Amino acid sequence: MDCGICVAPGRFEVAPRAWPMIAPPGWRLVDIAAIGICGTDYHIFEGKHPFLDYPRVIGHELSGHLADGPDAGQLVVVNPYLSCGTCRACLRGKPNCCAAIEVLGVHRDGGMCARIAVPEANLYPAEGLSAIQAAMVEFLAIGAHAVARAGLVPGDRVLVTGAGPIGLGTAIFARLAGAEVHLSDLSAERLATARRLFGFERLQEAGRDILAGDLAEGFDTVFDATGSAASIMAGFPLVAHGGSSVLVSVVKDDITFADAEFHKRETRIIGSRNALRADFDRVIAAIRDGQVPTDAIATEVLPLADLPGRFPGLAAERGAIVKVLVTP
Repeated sequence: MDCGICVAPGRFEVAPRAWPMIAPPGWRLVDIAAIGICGTDYHIFEGKHPFLDYPRVIGHELSGHLADGPDAGQLVVVNPYLSCGTCRACLRGKPNCCAAIEVLGVHRDGGMCARIAVPEANLYPAEGLSAIQAAMVEFLAIGAHAVARAGLVPGDRVLVTGAGPIGLGTAIFARLAGAEVHLSDLSAERLATARRLFGFERLQEAGRDILAGDLAEGFDTVFDATGSAASIMAGFPLVAHGGSSVLVSVVKDDITFADAEFHKRETRIIGSRNALRADFDRVIAAIRDGQVPTDAIATEVLPLADLPGRFPGLAAERGAIVKVLVTP
């Protein structure tokens, strides 16, 4: 079968691999229907991912049809986070931050191919969704998980910094939670896209002092989805007294804050990693109920055979892209 492989930084190829015919005990075979390309894939292509060995079959935003068993043909969403089940995090119901986690397409080969074997516990029915919609669930679940971690209540004022796909997903689910959602980004183009395609009107120019007028007291929750240490630290003063800072993105740099301000505000700093089954189910239900504008999310759908020629351009132009999806 043909697979999408990052052979080395800057080099993406479609090459044959063996077709999986038998799944290990407790695993299922899935015929992949659609794959979303995300920031992780672009970082792998650019050689910027710290936890990856080349060559690697990429792809972790996956939908597919069960290829074996009595329910063969059923559309499923793939949870790409493979957990050990025995560490303290797993035993406490937090497999999303398993101490030995492996992510498809990062720590092991992913799903940019025709068929893959996946633990059965990582496959969630996607009844009522199209294959393209089902391939969007994973990245949206990251935002849904961040919103759940924040514990938003209707009427909360929130700021989402970073209007890329993860930030937009976070903003969508914060809005569904009843929050007043503000978006900030360095890119005027991304902010315009957030307004045009998703109806967000409270747009804040990054780097400008926005604590004035009605916003003088700050935001009950600030979500950072930028992947920038400077942005995370710039967001701390924007948190209102009694509020929270939720770190959706991850950075390699140290993060610092003024201790006096932290204690004065009784700030909560919350890490948010990956997503749980409940977050996937929440997203699936929201898409099924028409609460998520999936047509606006899907910038383009292209066949795997076209991706080698398109990948460099997509990586370079991703600021103008919400989500590109690939069909094998």
